[in-house]
Amino acid sequence: MKRNHEYFMGLALKLALKARYATSPNPMVGALVVKNGKIIGRGYHQKAGLAHAEAIALDEAGKNAKGATMYVTLEPCAHFGRTPPCVDKIIKSGIKEVIVGMVDPNPLNNGRGIKILRQNKIIAEAGFLEDKLKKINEPFIKYITKRMPLVTVKIAESLDGKIATRSGDSKWITSDKSRVYAHRIRRHYDAIMVGINTVLRDNPKLDTWFAKKHLVKIIVDSQLSTPQDAHIFSKNSRVVIVTLPISKGQETENRNMLAEKAKILEVKEKAGQINLRDMMKKLALMEITSILVEGGGTLNGSLFDEGLVDKVLFFVSPKIIGGKEAISSVMGQGILRVDKAVKLKDVKLRSIGEDFLFEAYVQRNS
Repeated sequence: MKRNHEYFMGLALKLALKARYATSPNPMVGALVVKNGKIIGRGYHQKAGLAHAEAIALDEAGKNAKGATMYVTLEPCAHFGRTPPCVDKIIKSGIKEVIVGMVDPNPLNNGRGIKILRQNKIIAEAGFLEDKLKKINEPFIKYITKRMPLVTVKIAESLDGKIATRSGDSKWITSDKSRVYAHRIRRHYDAIMVGINTVLRDNPKLDTWFAKKHLVKIIVDSQLSTPQDAHIFSKNSRVVIVTLPISKGQETENRNMLAEKAKILEVKEKAGQINLRDMMKKLALMEITSILVEGGGTLNGSLFDEGLVDKVLFFVSPKIIGGKEAISSVMGQGILRVDKAVKLKDVKLRSIGEDFLFEAYVQRNS
């Protein structure tokens, strides 16, 4: 039976997923070298700075690569990054055809790799399983095109939208199964973000039970009031405290002590508060491509107000908390008219134990 391009691209996609959670700020990429219907070379990108998928697959295929077809989930690079351009190695290998899953969104490449292959008389086609490939690399796509991280707001709330009672009690609104699942979600991201109110009220560790990597922990703290003994400074933690600039000579003892435990990231001011857009841009410069926000209603609301949220994960418990002074999951300034509400798309609803998980993407007007 003759196998089609989608079949081999599907295998390349599975290869790419072997490095899930490990390649940031690079994308996940898988590659196959196929000759006479048989796979003679396999490769996937394992970590930024290590060999690309194409190079690994070609090395495995060796001299047999001549006259073969390469399947690669992302367009081969034509520029020097942490490693040399993959198109050069492909051309030298004698590959006759390259089937590309999706064109590289990186402006430095973005069609150049395919163009160079064609100029060297190599057949090059693109656009196979593109939607699935965009999905697995959505943080990379936003990071490389917008120079901003993908931002997901994760909320655990009661049916009436409360994340804590009027006394501030919040343990636990959702079920054990939801909390375990939430920890699994954390491993998909480069960083976890909370506001200073969450640190002061809940004193979270923000660790994850399932990730092999140490996620960056980000505290949004305009007044630099994070306690030096906060649980967030657990062993091997990489912490970033986002705050406002101070004048030279105004350093305090607390600031200097915190600087020994965390990176102090100064960002621009907006109406006396953290400029959240400037914060995201500077976090992207640190090669943070995705952020899971687990903050309180104030931080959540401010991110929505600024149009910085890409995705939402609402864990909803069948409980009613009530009370006008109880803390709502999304506060901030909000909107004046219902027709200006944040609209969601690609909505998924699933049950987790007694709770429901509402997952969706923010719909952009552009």
